[in-house]
Amino acid sequence: MANTKKTVLASLLGETTLVRGISSILIFLVIWQIGALCDDWFGVDILGIGLVPPPTDVFIAFLDVIPKVGYWQSWVASFSRVLTGFIVAMIIGIPFGLLLAVNRYFRGVFFPPFEILRPIPPLAWVPASLIFWPTNEMSIAFVTFLGAFFTIVINVLGGARAINISYLRAAQSMGASQFDLFWKIILPGTLPSIFTGAAVGMGITWEVVLAAEMISGGGTQGGGGLGFFIWSSYMGGSLEQIVVGMISIGIAGYLSSSAIRKIGYLLMPWKRLF
Repeated sequence: MANTKKTVLASLLGETTLVRGISSILIFLVIWQIGALCDDWFGVDILGIGLVPPPTDVFIAFLDVIPKVGYWQSWVASFSRVLTGFIVAMIIGIPFGLLLAVNRYFRGVFFPPFEILRPIPPLAWVPASLIFWPTNEMSIAFVTFLGAFFTIVINVLGGARAINISYLRAAQSMGASQFDLFWKIILPGTLPSIFTGAAVGMGITWEVVLAAEMISGGGTQGGGGLGFFIWSSYMGGSLEQIVVGMISIGIAGYLSSSAIRKIGYLLMPWKRLF
């Protein structure tokens, strides 16, 4: 009975969240359209909205690019670069962050250079990576990796170090081995921070890959990527397609973050509210 009530309540909350989300988007579009019409009809520019194409023009531009193969090749190219850099950053960053947290000798050797490199913006690496790596694709993959790596590591480190030491001491007093401490206390306790770092890192990878695609000319993969799509639209003077590219990036980032949240929801049942 209790489980049924929780399921119904979760369903209602989910529907409410969906309705609120759709409503907020519609309100934003209405304000955007009104602002554009005020500029066209009365010459009144509201907060600079009049400089942006109205949603109706952007929608027409969307309908124009959707049937084109090049647009979807841009999606595939950017997604493949983001996933490559992000997955490599997760594979290296999670163990690296855990080692920094649990091993003082490892932390003493590697944390100082890590802290020196961490404040350098990923975009600052783009010119150097284009010089040092033999292909544009490798340089884009490298800066995309950096975009997620430092964020993931610092979140994993902070999450592991924040675990209550009393839990570890209590487990040790009951005969728990180092293996048990890691798999039953440290890793589960760090999972929320891992997924927080993953979500933030995913957003940064999208920022980095788009800038890298613009600077590098889209790399060598078909379509050039969404960053190159925006840049080519700018060079062609199509403001509507620029907005289409920006909205496409937002959709791609939302889908990526939603996937991370869903995986975290499945792997951390103890963090669910209902």
